[in-house]
Amino acid sequence: MQLDSIEGNTQRLDGGSMFGNCPRAVWERWAPADELHRIDLACRCLLVRTEGRTILLETGIGAFFEPKMRARFGVQQEQHVLLESLAAKGVAPGDVDVIALSHMHFDHAGGLLQPYEAGREGVALAFPNAAYVVGARAWERALNPHPRDRASFIPGLCAAIEATGKLELVDGERSETLGPKFSFSYSEGHTPGLTLTRVETPRGPVTFMGDLIPGAPWVHLPITMGYDRYPELLIDEKKAMLERVVAEDGWAFFTHDARIAAAKVRVNAKGKYEAYESLETLTWADA
Repeated sequence: MQLDSIEGNTQRLDGGSMFGNCPRAVWERWAPADELHRIDLACRCLLVRTEGRTILLETGIGAFFEPKMRARFGVQQEQHVLLESLAAKGVAPGDVDVIALSHMHFDHAGGLLQPYEAGREGVALAFPNAAYVVGARAWERALNPHPRDRASFIPGLCAAIEATGKLELVDGERSETLGPKFSFSYSEGHTPGLTLTRVETPRGPVTFMGDLIPGAPWVHLPITMGYDRYPELLIDEKKAMLERVVAEDGWAFFTHDARIAAAKVRVNAKGKYEAYESLETLTWADA
């Protein structure tokens, strides 16, 4: 098994939105803001190559937005950075066998699409041979969004994925498509059915934290995002997740942390959870 953190397009988003009711005087120590009060965010993915298959956990925001929307959501590059990062690892779009998504918000699923092209109608998938694994409740939310998060979904994306005939919707611990080295847990605090993928490796389990814990600062229990639908529920779910990661001496993989790809977690002398043994990139050739 080989694991690699893969960088996608980066964003700058409002720091207050990303840190919810946490005061700016606190969160700016973790994530300095620019003149527009925006902080740097990654859209990081996890590449797993095992048993002759190439598996991608998430795809980031990608480059599908037209220029006006790209500026609105602070996407920093015009090109599809994920495809470039995969190419640097020797992986072409056609080589990806499976893509697993935590949910269908555009900053996690937009990288499924080819870059923006003026005049092109509809959506065009970037990975021609991939099968897709999505949580059933997350999929249902994308099909029937609430007015609060309707703008977070990409029109036509679900139909394009379904048309491939290679979609597996999961609601249990395992996936037939992914196999026994992968398992799931679910969260409701950020969005219905957030699906967190756990990868068994000889170095310990790696859990893709998605928007439950988007980066190391959010390991601190009270810290939530303004985008979370039920912050108090999310904190309870986060606590349960962190208890498990600590107990199994596992790794948390962060999709949005601008500096840290993965870390272990411990309870410090003050009784608070904290990230340690942080990795700027995760590159395990012998996992």
